[in-house]
Amino acid sequence: MTTIEAVLGDITTETTDAIVNAANSSLLGGGGVDGAIHAAAGPRLLEACRRVRRTAWRDGLPVGEAVATEAFDLPCRWVIHTVGPNAHRGQTDPALLASCFTRSLDVAAELTATSIAFPAISAGAYGWAADDVARIAVDAVRRHPKPGITAIRFVLFGTPALEAFGRALA
Repeated sequence: MTTIEAVLGDITTETTDAIVNAANSSLLGGGGVDGAIHAAAGPRLLEACRRVRRTAWRDGLPVGEAVATEAFDLPCRWVIHTVGPNAHRGQTDPALLASCFTRSLDVAAELTATSIAFPAISAGAYGWAADDVARIAVDAVRRHPKPGITAIRFVLFGTPALEAFGRALA
């Protein structure tokens, strides 16, 4: 049985096996969750992301895909980077957003992670409404096979997102 919960907090302090980074396709850091994770993880995270770009994803990580790196100075073991769809750029297909969550779960299972923390991917700067993100995210993680994963936590920065995820989980 997998527990799924939503909490108000700072994803960079999570002690789950893996946290998910709402990255941009360059994997080289940015603002919001991405910037906070890079800052908390330290400079080795950027170097690890550069290695990923030199090898597996030379053209950048596509929307809806996920890849893992070590977590370095973070309290978790891994950072799973995923690129959410940007509604401001016309990327409004719910399947793309759902893929961020399901591919992250796939990567977590490959790592043998038992717990994972997600932010509200694509909410905020990428223009998706928190209620839509919450509904799509909760549905995706509930439907997707989660071998070995016993805990999924949505770690949300603000009360409106927490309330949206609370409604979706109800």
